[in-house]
Amino acid sequence: MLNDTKVKNLKPQSKEYFAPDYGGLRLAIEPCGSKLWQHRFRIKQDGKLKEKVRSGGKYPEVSLLEARAWRDENNRLRKEGKIPPKVYDKFNQVSSDVTTFKDVFDMWHSSMSDWSEGYAIDTQQRANMYLLPLLGDRRIDEINTKLLIDLLLEIQNKGVLDTVQKIKGIVTRVFSYAVNMQIINSNPAREISNDLFKKKKESHYAFVSEPKDIKWLLSMLKQVNSGQSVTTALELAPHLFLRAGELAGLRWSEIDFEEKLIRLPASRMKIDNKPHTVPMSNIVIEILTTLKNSNLDSTFCFPSSRSKARHITTNSLLASMRSVGIDKEVFTTHGMRHMASTRLNEMGGYNSDAIEIQLAHAIPGVRGVYDQSILLDQRKILMEDWSNYLNDLVT
Repeated sequence: MLNDTKVKNLKPQSKEYFAPDYGGLRLAIEPCGSKLWQHRFRIKQDGKLKEKVRSGGKYPEVSLLEARAWRDENNRLRKEGKIPPKVYDKFNQVSSDVTTFKDVFDMWHSSMSDWSEGYAIDTQQRANMYLLPLLGDRRIDEINTKLLIDLLLEIQNKGVLDTVQKIKGIVTRVFSYAVNMQIINSNPAREISNDLFKKKKESHYAFVSEPKDIKWLLSMLKQVNSGQSVTTALELAPHLFLRAGELAGLRWSEIDFEEKLIRLPASRMKIDNKPHTVPMSNIVIEILTTLKNSNLDSTFCFPSSRSKARHITTNSLLASMRSVGIDKEVFTTHGMRHMASTRLNEMGGYNSDAIEIQLAHAIPGVRGVYDQSILLDQRKILMEDWSNYLNDLVT
């Protein structure tokens, strides 16, 4: 059986897991940190026993005692031959047949146990920003195609064309889940044509590679004043060759100070099933050591200012760069990787495969068959030299 202390101490893992109470009541702990009450039971329908799962709201908004009372009410209805309603309404202390978009989103999101932790967090953050403020409290069966198109066009008007397609993908899957769970009869997002939206032009990420331009970039990054997490992440970004999402979600458990390595698991990498190792220069170790001494209460190296249970977003890195005058036509966060690759290859003296491996790029042909660890010693030298090169530009 659960108690409040046990519930509070349940920590998120890389995949969703369940903490059982009794009588079918359980708590689903999501990778993003949310804790959702669920009641799992069987009921006879059409002469067959069918399993049902009901959503009872999030902890601590719905307490353990309230969740148990909700479960008991469901079991009472079952004994009367009635199917318990889909969603628990805490404020009226009764179960309700009114199912909102947020109810279904939470159920869908918590059911995606095969997602990577980073993807689960990104999906939740996108929903929090673009979907839940408008759709969260609306009845799922009252949301129509026109409302969804208007929402997507409003996002497009902000100029974030990639986000339009990502949000469209989320709502399509949420409504598809609702149809499969027999909450609604049809999916209003399914009929939305991609032809309604602008297509993003193919373009390379803006970056700089000349020494004077790199020096300018580093000096601009030093002017960022956006809180310790964002400021430090941008200070480290040129030294690590990481993608923005990999950097923003960096965990202390992934850092080995003794071996001077960052070990990213496959679940956090763009290329599946391939973990990535990043040698840390002395400059990187010094920065991270200082950060750790002031950041012992979060599993993330760069926790969000709103909640230490979450990390900063890639958008916060980009917005901070823009705030000091680094325009999108000149440089992007992803441009850090292009900058390092271009400059190191131009400088010469470094194995091109070592550079590609350090960028977590696949090596083509027979050369790509060899274990990445073969070049680890070369990459250690590469990363130390690169950090010293950057440091010499600004000192």
